Amino acid sequence: MSNELKTTEKLTKKDINNAALRYMFMACNTFNYENQQGPAVVYGLNKALRKIHPDDKDYQASLNSHFNYFNTTTPMANILLGASLAMEEADGAEAIDTVQKFKTGMMGPLAGVGDTLIWVLYPTIMGSISGYMGLQGNPIGAIIWLVCNFLFLLFRFKLFHIGHTSGIKLVTALGDKLSVFTEAASIMGLTVVGALIPSVVHVNVPITFKTGKVKLPIQSEILDKIMPALIPAVLTFVIYKLIASKKFSTTQIIFIIIAFALVCSFFGILGV
Repeated sequence: MSNELKTTEKLTKKDINNAALRYMFMACNTFNYENQQGPAVVYGLNKALRKIHPDDKDYQASLNSHFNYFNTTTPMANILLGASLAMEEADGAEAIDTVQKFKTGMMGPLAGVGDTLIWVLYPTIMGSISGYMGLQGNPIGAIIWLVCNFLFLLFRFKLFHIGHTSGIKLVTALGDKLSVFTEAASIMGLTVVGALIPSVVHVNVPITFKTGKVKLPIQSEILDKIMPALIPAVLTFVIYKLIASKKFSTTQIIFIIIAFALVCSFFGILGV
């Protein structure tokens, strides 16, 4: 990584604000269950990425990378996307894989922080104050809520700039250690995804083995004793293999799962 790349800035403040505005506008409007906020990320960053990557192949490679799965608390995403722009701005096409691993590794931890502070504490505290004043017939409650949301919008723009500045510092500070960092971020991302399996994927096997007066639930007394959430883990592994084989599209896999669930439910193998 050359010093020239580390210090060359191709994006202006206007470019950063434009990217932030475009992402925030589309963050939930193009949400889907295949790559979540991926299309919104591409829509938000594509103009800035075009300026960073004048070569068409590099630009297309960057867009394809950002189309991958991405999901975190939308305000916290501003930090990640600002940093992503900074990293590609600093090292060009060589940073594309690094950026993807960086986003994958950090979106989970930042979502935990963002969900707690932004989706729980902020609306609970300020919403309670504003709502109580509104119930008392005081219009100041509505004004407080509007002002708070306007200030929060400005804060989200600031987060994008903070991410961009920190991203440049990150690349500069890590230097040759960047590969170690990306490997650590990748491991963190896999850990987060692994931890999500038992809480998101639910499979219930109601079959109970009976002999005489003995009743033995297959799932709770056998499968879960071998490993908690064993069936969700196996199901996730099988689906991952199907996706990796590239023989089935995501839509086809969804229909396969639905058909499999219906058949197993009919024969009493799976339950609600």
